[in-house]
Amino acid sequence: MNTLNNYIEGQKERFLEELIDLLKIPSISADSKYSGDVVRTAEVVAKRLTEAGADNVELCETKGYPIVYGEKILDANLPTVLVYGHYDVQPPDPLDLWDSPPFEPVIKDEKIYARGACDDKGQMYMHVKAFEAMMKTNTLTCNVKFMIEGEEEVGSDNLELFVKSNKEKLKADIILISDTAIIANDIPSITVGLRGMSYVEVEVTGPNRDLHSGVYGGAVGNPINILSKMIASMFDENNHITIPGFYDDVVDLTDDERAALNSAPFSLEEYKDDLEVGAVYGEDGYTTIERTSTRPTLDVNGIWGGYIGEGAKTVLPSKAYAKISMRLVPNQSSDKITELFTKHFESIAPKSVKVKVTPHHGGEPLVIPTNFKAYQAASRAMEDTFGKTPIPVRGGGSIPIVALFEKELGLKSILMGFGLDSDAIHSPNEHYGIFNYFKGIETIPLFYKYFSEN
Repeated sequence: MNTLNNYIEGQKERFLEELIDLLKIPSISADSKYSGDVVRTAEVVAKRLTEAGADNVELCETKGYPIVYGEKILDANLPTVLVYGHYDVQPPDPLDLWDSPPFEPVIKDEKIYARGACDDKGQMYMHVKAFEAMMKTNTLTCNVKFMIEGEEEVGSDNLELFVKSNKEKLKADIILISDTAIIANDIPSITVGLRGMSYVEVEVTGPNRDLHSGVYGGAVGNPINILSKMIASMFDENNHITIPGFYDDVVDLTDDERAALNSAPFSLEEYKDDLEVGAVYGEDGYTTIERTSTRPTLDVNGIWGGYIGEGAKTVLPSKAYAKISMRLVPNQSSDKITELFTKHFESIAPKSVKVKVTPHHGGEPLVIPTNFKAYQAASRAMEDTFGKTPIPVRGGGSIPIVALFEKELGLKSILMGFGLDSDAIHSPNEHYGIFNYFKGIETIPLFYKYFSEN
């Protein structure tokens, strides 16, 4: 691998510049104002794949944004790795909390600050550059296919149809994804579990128009006050979610499983210091590690209504809104949880308001085994580059398409991410370590090498 590593070393400056150029494009899939930029990002990714040596590179059109596909088939008898990633990014709001503009990448303290730096442009692009390095040094050991989409941040609604319609094109032996984190730069890990997701938007309507709060206040239901009470009622004094049936399908971990989970290196004090909070908060009876990986949650992601401009306006609003996400654990169904939430939300609404629940997107939880070839290849690869055997961990986030791939393609996924939980993904000042970017580029070829061995 010396020739390959020498190539990577010699191209580091260019690899970094190319990533910075990619991060400058505001590929915000949730906002139609940026649709042109999202498509332009897909075109850039396709161009880079072609330059790296991929064949049959194309923009596969969908009802939404295109999926970038490319491949290199060396020999039909060799194993095939299907690389999945996404080129779209989260909205950067609130902009005033960024230390630098989100689409003007800045390198500071050996980290790249920009929206999408870690999630997922930086991690996705590691695979393109690792592939280039293997092609240029003639060290690619198995077949590779790329499927890089532009709607992951809005639920991957069109990916399912694409996968169902292209099973032969996507035929492979394993799916390789880098959209997760390691414990620390000196403590590698591989994600072996993901939580599912149910995401809804709620609307509460009171009077038929905004009212003067002095004339009508105290006599007419205020949708913001009522929505706040409804949300608060969904938790009991132990921060247990009160939606009937919410926990019915949750399987509690055994004592041994809990002990193994909590054996991963973790400092509660460092966790609190990093977030600048005086105490952690969550469901009683569980550790922070358990709460963020193996327990379901309900969180308000945004809430609004009434007057929020500068100064004062004494208004009793007609409407109030909230966006709510529920993270799910194995055995829970996103469709079932969405239905339970909807029925409960409607049932607790007072007669003074009308309510509406709009489901947005969902995904299923899963657990990935560690006793098969692909996981062992990933473990060996990370052990080579980090000098330590990676720890299998359960992640708190959701990648709904992993369960989709298993259902439709019959393929398991390896979640070999290189980010850190502190990279502020989905938040202002998102960043990705330069160390992590290049560590990924160095490690990915080793996964191919070990996975292709008999």
